[in-house]
Amino acid sequence: MNGKLKIFCGSSNPNLANSICEHLGVQPGKINIHRFSNDNIKVKIEENVRNDDVFVIQTAAPPVNDHLMELLIIIDALRYASAGRITAVTPYYFYSRSDKKDEPRISITARLVSDLLQTAGANRILAMKLHAPQLMGFPRIPIDQLMANGLLLDYFKECIDLDNTVIVAPDVGSAKGSKCFARALNLPMVIIDKERLGDQEEVSAGAVIGDASGKDVLITDDEILTGKSILQAIRILRKIGTGKIYVSCTHGFFSNNALDKFCEYPIEVLVTTDTLPCVARPQKLPLVVLSVADLFAKAIVAIHEGESVGDLFPADVRI
Repeated sequence: MNGKLKIFCGSSNPNLANSICEHLGVQPGKINIHRFSNDNIKVKIEENVRNDDVFVIQTAAPPVNDHLMELLIIIDALRYASAGRITAVTPYYFYSRSDKKDEPRISITARLVSDLLQTAGANRILAMKLHAPQLMGFPRIPIDQLMANGLLLDYFKECIDLDNTVIVAPDVGSAKGSKCFARALNLPMVIIDKERLGDQEEVSAGAVIGDASGKDVLITDDEILTGKSILQAIRILRKIGTGKIYVSCTHGFFSNNALDKFCEYPIEVLVTTDTLPCVARPQKLPLVVLSVADLFAKAIVAIHEGESVGDLFPADVRI
């Protein structure tokens, strides 16, 4: 792009957005977001963006629908201000869990979100660790996916003794991502046989596929919402006599007081990233939050300069 690189920040995760700007060495773009008493949102871009390469940072944090609408309005305002190119930067992608038609007469809402972003005026999407591979195929505009695996792996390599550890996938769907950890750390892997029941986020877990008895366990997943899958896995693993418990995820949503529930179990450390703003954490929970700001800054520079985003990641951490 010939235009200037500019960053505009929504209101969903200001700490991450400002940190990305610091890594880039730029000031956030001047923007005014006003909410009227009837919940309508007005956005005014308060600087010239004509022909500029603009990135809008907004993550799917609560209230999710408000932040999605805010993002769409910001993009629309930038389009009518004649921005040269607009990239929607969504560290945690909106409605990413609604990625398939597994019941009659339902919406594949993640696909709808991609349509809305394009209709609003986005030319590209930049996200981190999408919930399922098919999300990459929903948009009709380019989409780049960043991975936090390298950050998470570096933490465990440097800070944890993993000599007697197995990697645990809390369900079959997360096995591919967990396999990346097992391969990179040269550790064996086991899988929890789990089934999610309906829309109430209830989980039924059964057998352990593999041998974890007498081993420390590192449970990995792409995101933790209510934590029921992870907690059910911990209960099953403790029954078979495992040792220390480590937990890792990219997106820590932690709804319904999930972190308080984790305090009921002897977890050595819970590691996540700042794709979502941190909720209040219990003092006795060993929670580590790693920043993805540098990764997003590097990806933004690569996109702006027309370079490969994939080259930022070694092949063994891209899954």
